[in-house]
Amino acid sequence: MGSQLVKAIDSDELQKEFTKQLLYDIEALSTMIENDDFEQGIQRIGAEQEVCIVDDFYRPSFNALEILQEIDDAHFTTELGLFNIEANLDPIVLNDNCFSQLEHDLTSLMAKAQKAAAKIKNNKIVLAGILPTFNRSDLVFENMTPHKRYKTLNDILKRIKGNDFKLQIRGVDELILHHESILFEACNTSFQVHLQIGLNEIIDKYNWSQAIAGPILSAMTNAPMLLGKELWSETRIALFQQSIDLRNTSHLLREQKPRVSFGNDWARNSILELFTDDITRYKALVTTEFEGNSMDDLANGIKPKLKALNLHNGTLYKWNRVCYGVAKNVAHLRIENRYIPAGPSIKDEIANALFWVGVMQGMPNDCKNIWEKMDFKDARGNFIKAARTGIDTYFNWFGEGISAKELILTKLITMAKEGLKKSNVSDADSDYYLNIIAERIQKNTTGSKWQVRSSRKLKEEVSSEEANILLTHHLYKNQQKNIPVHEWELASTLCEEEIYSRNKVYKVMTKEVYVVNENDLMLLIEKIMQWKNIHHIPVVNADNKIVGIVSSNNLDKKLSQDAFVKDVMQSNIVTGTPEMTIAEAEELMSLHTIACLPILDNDYLVGIFTKNDLLKIQKNN
Repeated sequence: MGSQLVKAIDSDELQKEFTKQLLYDIEALSTMIENDDFEQGIQRIGAEQEVCIVDDFYRPSFNALEILQEIDDAHFTTELGLFNIEANLDPIVLNDNCFSQLEHDLTSLMAKAQKAAAKIKNNKIVLAGILPTFNRSDLVFENMTPHKRYKTLNDILKRIKGNDFKLQIRGVDELILHHESILFEACNTSFQVHLQIGLNEIIDKYNWSQAIAGPILSAMTNAPMLLGKELWSETRIALFQQSIDLRNTSHLLREQKPRVSFGNDWARNSILELFTDDITRYKALVTTEFEGNSMDDLANGIKPKLKALNLHNGTLYKWNRVCYGVAKNVAHLRIENRYIPAGPSIKDEIANALFWVGVMQGMPNDCKNIWEKMDFKDARGNFIKAARTGIDTYFNWFGEGISAKELILTKLITMAKEGLKKSNVSDADSDYYLNIIAERIQKNTTGSKWQVRSSRKLKEEVSSEEANILLTHHLYKNQQKNIPVHEWELASTLCEEEIYSRNKVYKVMTKEVYVVNENDLMLLIEKIMQWKNIHHIPVVNADNKIVGIVSSNNLDKKLSQDAFVKDVMQSNIVTGTPEMTIAEAEELMSLHTIACLPILDNDYLVGIFTKNDLLKIQKNN
């Protein structure tokens, strides 16, 4: 979906034109495959770096457009959210010191982004699979980048699914929520790596990229949390699929696959199968303007852009994706690895890229025709397990049960070393970055492990919100030193700067809120208030929306044994928001002579602020 000039396919005429262009593209690609009309004898690597923008308090900042204007560099572009930008690195020939060159190029681009961000309200650039400081209120439609392609996709999604956007991810904690747009997808920040592959190898190499995806991912997870909940070791995998899932119940009944997927089977005869399978399975959503068609281009000696096919391919999100490209009228094929997360540091990212490329290049000869040796469901199962449990995963590896750590240390690092040597990558690069992978595994410290350990440690001393801010602060500081994560100390509450605003309600409100239903018996509510020693209980209806408050004052009245909550609750309630200041909350409570303020985020109850909370703050100050 790189092009901004897209529009929804919302008429038979648009559908007909796009389908024709798509079929021309398939015919042209088939012809080029038959003629072996692709670049040979050279391989390149490339990368795309997605980053998060944060403010002085390490919360998401929505200044992407201003920062991009300040950067003024064609390497940078927008992302879905106004709290993200993307940097596209120049391709590099795979040989010699190409990975240290990739690190140098990426470091230079990130320095440019940091400098520009600092000029825009002292913003900062952070590398994180998922930014720890996201709140639900950050992920609303207003914070989507105001470009047509994003709005078009969001509108299509809403038209197909209505308002039925739901996330449900179970890990150590559980996250269940409804949301209004595709912006939750923008929480995912990745370091996408491209490897150019010759036509003669593309089928076996693509299958191999699927086979190794689980073990490779297990070594580099860096997104264990979302909205303060501990979920999967790489939560991005579940979040990405669910945040833009177009399917409804009828789709699931006929086993329609999600548009974000690992894939359906091995490629066996031609790489063309992947594209034709996608056209068969997935309805085209968007189109653009076309001039001529790809078969005419081919007849005139012009390598076609395959504009329709690439556009359709861009609305599907496979964790390993075959891409077609043209440069200087020379066509090439490449495999794009989309599951590597951003961070924890630039050195970690380059080590991850080298490790993946090395294992790709080191594919054993006996792994050709891989369907004869491994069931595709094992590869897919390994990937999901790795996303859930990272380096604690136990894999089914060609019929052998083996732990992630043993597989990486005893087999894959050696394989990567051999693959890099075969590709004429220098021993200096190979040894340096593979050592980072080995040390990470031996010290049991991936980015996810570091975040979880640090978060739990911080929460022993500070609130959950303060812990998330401190965690992001230490992420940023360690990234500035550019040291790999296995050398990081755990985050602490010690900080040389004032990094969080202490006067916001969300810092001090009670988040574990007991609620009752309007049709509950007051006899039960009286007991609950006694058992839990609480003085206020919000009342919700069948849609889980707050409709009233029951306070201890209600218990002072003579109540019938059969009285319901709705008979005695206070219906005229005053509410606050997480971002309001404590002074504003105090003023609101004083104005309305109330002792309790339910806190709502997008109409959902997320906390409660009481006079007791206020007294604690005053006492501590």
